[in-house]
Amino acid sequence: MPKDYYKTLGVDKNASKEEIKKAFHKLAHTHHPDKNNGNDTKFKEVNEAYQVLSDDKKRASFDQFGNADGPQGFGGGGFGGQGGFGGFDFSGGQPGMGFDMGDLGDIFGDFFGGGRNRGNAHKGRDLQTDINLTFEEAIFGVEKKINVNKQSTCGVCGGNGAKVGTKMDTCKTCGGQGQVREVRRSILGNFESVKTCETCFGSGKIPTQKCSECRGSGIVKKNEEIRVQIPSGVNNGESLRVHGKGEAIQGGEAGDLYIKLNVKSHPLYTREGQNLMMDLKIKLTDALLGMTYNLKTLDGKSMEVKVPEGINHKDMLRVKGQGVPSGHSRGDIIIRINVEMPKRLSGKSKEALMKLKEEGL
Repeated sequence: MPKDYYKTLGVDKNASKEEIKKAFHKLAHTHHPDKNNGNDTKFKEVNEAYQVLSDDKKRASFDQFGNADGPQGFGGGGFGGQGGFGGFDFSGGQPGMGFDMGDLGDIFGDFFGGGRNRGNAHKGRDLQTDINLTFEEAIFGVEKKINVNKQSTCGVCGGNGAKVGTKMDTCKTCGGQGQVREVRRSILGNFESVKTCETCFGSGKIPTQKCSECRGSGIVKKNEEIRVQIPSGVNNGESLRVHGKGEAIQGGEAGDLYIKLNVKSHPLYTREGQNLMMDLKIKLTDALLGMTYNLKTLDGKSMEVKVPEGINHKDMLRVKGQGVPSGHSRGDIIIRINVEMPKRLSGKSKEALMKLKEEGL
């Protein structure tokens, strides 16, 4: 009885390539032999149907003659030959069936735990915490101590899980290799994969007597004090990563600790890039006649700021090299002048101003 590939995939004869592909994926997942209640025979039938209907030339031949190779038939066809897939070319670009390796990867991804995007890293969980910094600490840098409650390497056994003074035996599961091999059957044959041994967690050794502190796990949950060096010039909201200070995991690398920085504001200074900005209120007379002000830098040093006569409201003065450190240099302090206008004038002050007005000032 001739095969009806459209019926096998459950699609209409006018189905698009995308519809055929979706139907194939769904049925392949359902009938794959490695799945519970999988059906090897139906899986092969679905695959055979997809090989024909996904190829324009073979689909046209099938529609006209009832098979993929024209009047001469399939030429030995079906799934005969070596490995049950004779007559099929999986090269993706050579003559023959031209099996879509992208489709194959999608299927294997589900059965082998992530497929092409699967990572092999054995790493502990990353952690995140916050640190509050003063404005000065953010500008000049500081060392901070923080306490984190987390899974840490056991301080008694050093993480190997063994009672102190006892020996380690070779792991029987992996034979001391730290890895075990798995063979999985697929439509292309048998695939061999290697994974970390779950008994010894990759060390190849297991303790003869377990550590009483961690009960053989090599990991304990505890408060750990961590010293963190905050570099100079950090900004509010930035995060720092401290490598290996996240949660520990037996037989793998510890995760990382991410620290979010919360910088408090300063009563006098604000930051713009590598410069520190400040406002200086001066009297009208100081703006007209000039004045020297004694101010303090952010790090507490005295600085003399000379306000020239005739300065205008909102003019800027610059003090070089007293701003935010950057490598071997520092930014500047930018001083914005705010001229305070008197709200009330005495009679004497008014007379003086009238004279100035008469002089055209």
